[in-house]
Amino acid sequence: MKIGDLKDRYAVTDMTIRRDLEKLESLGLVRRTFGGAIPVTLDVSLKERDTVLTDEKIRIGRAAAELVQPNQAIFIDGGTTTLQVAKHIRPDSSVTIVTNALNVAAVLMDKGIHTIVAGGMLLEKTGSMVGPIAIEALSTMAFDQAFLGATGITAQHGFSNSNSFEAELKRHAMRRSGQVNIVSDASKFGERFLHSFAGFKDVHRIITDREAPSSIRAAAEDEGMQIVVAPE
Repeated sequence: MKIGDLKDRYAVTDMTIRRDLEKLESLGLVRRTFGGAIPVTLDVSLKERDTVLTDEKIRIGRAAAELVQPNQAIFIDGGTTTLQVAKHIRPDSSVTIVTNALNVAAVLMDKGIHTIVAGGMLLEKTGSMVGPIAIEALSTMAFDQAFLGATGITAQHGFSNSNSFEAELKRHAMRRSGQVNIVSDASKFGERFLHSFAGFKDVHRIITDREAPSSIRAAAEDEGMQIVVAPE
């Protein structure tokens, strides 16, 4: 939530909202960010995330899908932004897509795209399959490209995720991929979560919805990572 939205909703001053957010942060219920706050939780459900920054995620998904070439083998992991990548891949692309996400698999099934689902332990909140079985499924595969989501992005901590199982699977998918693409809206810039699954040097490009902060742009240039801003 943004401070301005909270101020309008509760008809109080900025100072009141800031004091309340400080108290909530001290109780471990929220984490303050630039201009607002986010809830502190291990996993936010897909249903909750699907209503946030929808237009931005659609733009990112459309731009990312343009990178997919005919006859490629693609990995797409779980998340609401990666879901938009799947939604924008053309049905006639002649690609093979591997995913560990039930929502992604359902979209691809409707499109008639050749899809392989990596089984494993189901994370109910995110609809992703993780754990040893999922990792074993990926171990014999090779991907031309991978499209992965991220919960946090900083120059120091790289790309991070709140769930250790998801972070581990992302690492394995990256090792099997010729090119690694991170799809993430700009609200993730400056956020850091417990499990770092990649540094900037490990990623070929990030597709996002607006310009990254200067610290991230500088680190990306140093490590040779491309930042693609999806067009309006």
